[in-house]
Amino acid sequence: MSCGQRNSRHSKGGRFVRHLQTPIDEATRLALRVGEEVMLSGIIYTARDQAHKRLVESLNKQEPLPFQFAGQVVYYTGPTPAKLGHPIGSCGPTSSYRMDPYSIILMNAGLKIMIGKGNRSEEFRRSLIQTKSVYLVAVGGIGALLSKTVKTAKLIAYPDLQSEAVVEFEVENFPVIVATDSVGNDLFDRSN
Repeated sequence: MSCGQRNSRHSKGGRFVRHLQTPIDEATRLALRVGEEVMLSGIIYTARDQAHKRLVESLNKQEPLPFQFAGQVVYYTGPTPAKLGHPIGSCGPTSSYRMDPYSIILMNAGLKIMIGKGNRSEEFRRSLIQTKSVYLVAVGGIGALLSKTVKTAKLIAYPDLQSEAVVEFEVENFPVIVATDSVGNDLFDRSN
């Protein structure tokens, strides 16, 4: 399946929802607009503060990364342990601002789509525009519901970080909203 295939829109109660398959190609990413509802399916990677720090350290040392950034999506979450018969426990979004210093470096290295919760720094937004990246938000407080979209979960890097390790999720219809698009339109901008 090619990048972004299954890119479709349908009406849901009068609202349009875009369905995207990861990895997401550049044209699809650039077409996303602030406020748009998206359902993601495919592979996404979890990473929080400490994992971001290690990714940046690997880049600085020119070491191999645990996954290739092109077309991929990183979700800021620290999932809870899985209950018997489930791939993962609760996996709600964590506050994104803590990742800003690292995310700027990772965007310049090719990571273009991130999912989190809350507003970002002005420096992050400027870098997002320069790199034509996209910031998506997941609704906080519904981690148990979000976990139902996770079909598989596989630890791929930094197991010593426990809940902050990099985990590969296979998701189906993971709901997000475009918070900042590649041209800088921002859901959190109160000046509009």
